Amino acid sequence: MSDDRLGRRALTTLFVLNGVMFVVELVSGWRAESMGLIADGLDMGADAAVYLLALLAIGAAESRKLSAARFAGRVQLALAVVAMLELGRRALMGSSPEPPTMAGVSIVALAVNIACLALLRRHRHGEVHLQAAWIFSATDVQANLGVLLAAALVALFESAIPDLVIGLVVCWLVLRGAIRIGRRVRAAEPAADAAASVRPR
Repeated sequence: MSDDRLGRRALTTLFVLNGVMFVVELVSGWRAESMGLIADGLDMGADAAVYLLALLAIGAAESRKLSAARFAGRVQLALAVVAMLELGRRALMGSSPEPPTMAGVSIVALAVNIACLALLRRHRHGEVHLQAAWIFSATDVQANLGVLLAAALVALFESAIPDLVIGLVVCWLVLRGAIRIGRRVRAAEPAADAAASVRPR
């Protein structure tokens, strides 16, 4: 399978897995009052958007692939801002995160993200829209491990502070991923413009 054709079946699987975990983590995070889970859920939602856009970009012109990656980065940036606003609200209003729920959901999310990375591994140096998908899944694995750590610290110290701190870290990871996508898109734009200029009209 070529780098610019990851396969509709694989991308559809990635989209469904991340879409389901997006809903699961948001609902669980809200009920468990865990900012870490909410932020990670938003990140999974961004991943689902990336996989959908990558699916639409299969066989498309390079300019369309760049547009897909660019839009995915903007989605991730917007979700990072939303998560930071919610984190600020919880820091002011207070919260009581539930460690068992945090740990359980994070373990499931970690397994999903490892499966996503396994599917994407051979394409991590491929087209820019597939590089975006790889970056997002790698970011999610780090976020999952962070939420697991937060769950242990919340249980140990009986404090919401570890959850808020990890939530902030996850927001930063999401923001960093958006910046990395933007840089790769800008780096790939000259080649795409050159290819477009020599294309027969």
